[in-house]
Amino acid sequence: MSRTLVGEAQASGVKTALKPLFFLHRPIMPGFGLSFGFSVLYLSIIVLLPLSALFMYVSDMSLADYWRAITDKRVVSSYQVTVSAAFYSTVIASVVGFIIAWIITRFEFPGRRLIDALVDLPFALPTSVAGLTLATLFVPGGWFGQFLPEGWKVAYQYPGIVLAMTFTSLPFVVRIVQPVIEELGAEYEEVAHTLGASGWQTFSKVVFPPLIPALVTGASQAFIRSLGEFGAVIMIAGNIPFKTEVSSLMIFVRLQEFNYPAAAAIASVILIASLLLLFSLQLVQNRLLGWQRRAS
Repeated sequence: MSRTLVGEAQASGVKTALKPLFFLHRPIMPGFGLSFGFSVLYLSIIVLLPLSALFMYVSDMSLADYWRAITDKRVVSSYQVTVSAAFYSTVIASVVGFIIAWIITRFEFPGRRLIDALVDLPFALPTSVAGLTLATLFVPGGWFGQFLPEGWKVAYQYPGIVLAMTFTSLPFVVRIVQPVIEELGAEYEEVAHTLGASGWQTFSKVVFPPLIPALVTGASQAFIRSLGEFGAVIMIAGNIPFKTEVSSLMIFVRLQEFNYPAAAAIASVILIASLLLLFSLQLVQNRLLGWQRRAS
């Protein structure tokens, strides 16, 4: 009997090992081949070919020239400004975005639909217009700038970069967290209150854990979006070398200098960083979802 079981296990193992590739399966829904081919063609033309062209352009540079282009002191300073400002803006956007998503999902009040619509304004508004508007509002003597304490400056300073990045990345957090809050429903909170849980216990043990993957995803996409922000930042940053210059501006500066290889080299650094962050995000999401499945 044990030999029979072993034989069946080995046979099943052989079948599993010889499982055909996914594109050899007969799909349940029709049109898989056409839709899959169209998707690959679209990604190749719109995404893969331009990225490949960028790396091919960089490949013409020698290693010394490439290293010199990406490690220039002014360029390194722009990396530091970009990453630090993107980090601070992501923290702010995550907290504010979570609060906004919670309010427009769980509460009914006059103007809720208007606030819900205004969340998408950074998507529809050209980033240069957004930066110019923020700069006008926060300059000394502006509508908001006149109320800032003496010595505090936002426009044309480092805080202006953080403000512009927060403005453009906030919708990513709201729109990713909001559907999860809607799906969660209020009945879980009511059950927790019925069982005697306090408000903080209900939030920390019942409400917040299911929102962690969505919040991590939204924050990561907001951070990646902030790394490549250009229009809104240059209008409010002041663009002072070694102080308020971001990496995207350095690419533009090198293009104005007709130093196209250096511009491509800096762009490749930002591209590689974004791709690494995207792949890391996928790994983190899988681990968080696996943790949630084990916990449930």
